[in-house]
Amino acid sequence: MSDEIDRRRFVGTAAMSIAAAKFGMGSSAVRPLTALGGAAPSGPPASKGVSRADYGPIKQVDAGLLNIGYAEAGPADGPAVVLLHGWPYDIYSFVDATAILAAKGYRVIVPYLRGYGSTRFLSGSTFRNAQQAAVALDIIALMDALKIKKAIIGGFDWGARTAGAMAVLWPERCKAIVSVSGYLVSGSPKSNQAPLPPPFEAAFWYQYYFATVNGLAGYDKYRHDFNKLIWTTASPKWHFDDATYERTAASFSNPDHVAIVIHDYRWRINVAEGEPKYDQLEAKLFARPAIALPSITMEGDANGAAHLPPAAYRDKFTGKYEHRTLTGGIGHNLPQEAPQAFAKAIVDVDGFVA
Repeated sequence: MSDEIDRRRFVGTAAMSIAAAKFGMGSSAVRPLTALGGAAPSGPPASKGVSRADYGPIKQVDAGLLNIGYAEAGPADGPAVVLLHGWPYDIYSFVDATAILAAKGYRVIVPYLRGYGSTRFLSGSTFRNAQQAAVALDIIALMDALKIKKAIIGGFDWGARTAGAMAVLWPERCKAIVSVSGYLVSGSPKSNQAPLPPPFEAAFWYQYYFATVNGLAGYDKYRHDFNKLIWTTASPKWHFDDATYERTAASFSNPDHVAIVIHDYRWRINVAEGEPKYDQLEAKLFARPAIALPSITMEGDANGAAHLPPAAYRDKFTGKYEHRTLTGGIGHNLPQEAPQAFAKAIVDVDGFVA
């Protein structure tokens, strides 16, 4: 979840509210696929039934260290949009938004991140690394493989962290960004060891669980139910049904999934090593510089994951910028819970570009 929060800033913003974790499942599901609506920054009300939108055949391409599985929709010569998911989610977080954007003439690329779905490492000897620079470099390699010079980058959770990292490290490849939960570029693992008040540390319980031997074994054994629990706590008012969850849960059977997830959360709190070849890139990210690209940040009013209020990261965006808070019980998986509003943000940020 979106815990790429600078802990020093987190402590300094102690007035922020963390939505209480809630449990339980309901029978309603993903919002239906409809045309983009008006400009009001709010999510559509929940609707019953499962979204029937789907992707065509998943494509595969060698890119950098990976053979990446990705969905593609829209005209091949349309403006490129790359949409990036987080944990524990996958490309289906964007299935409805993809259809909307493709109908608007965008070429939409939605990759499985390393450790998800049909994405595979090309070599069995490659370190299963999930540090932020490595994941960002995967997407640059994907764009190179698909001959995409520049794209709008949109994402949430790990995907928002990756969008921010790309905007910092390779701004020439990013036309604009849409980042759910704001500026998620992480500070250094050492800085992330700074203690937080107990209520805030409690929000990161899974991070500490994953740092243990039990956490590694437990996540491997119970990943299906573990991730379903995260869905319910991160989006307490999103009443998805089993079919919606199972469609995404299939991507967790990737043979590298557990290693990638565990490394990500261990690395960020300095209990697992990264790779020296990424040190220079990470040093730039650890400084957490401002993003000068046109940007829209988004937040749901029922996000159950730890997150900062928009004012805490406003100064991290120095280009044309807008923040949108979605109402109506929208949680952490914002693109899937409010696809129309998310797709509209992509279209609108495209209009920010001079």
